[in-house]
Amino acid sequence: MKFLKSVREEMKIVTWPSKKQLKKDVSTVIQTTLLFALFFGVVDYGINLIIKLFV
Repeated sequence: MKFLKSVREEMKIVTWPSKKQLKKDVSTVIQTTLLFALFFGVVDYGINLIIKLFV
């Protein structure tokens, strides 16, 4: 129970982001994920074409 009490006390100290900041951060994560997916998709397609040329 000492652990749970410690967790509860620690959670009171945590500074949570505002709704505006949270939306901005989530938007950034989604955009970055989509850009990486697009990049790796293009690279994969290009490598696939190169391999097909040699096979």
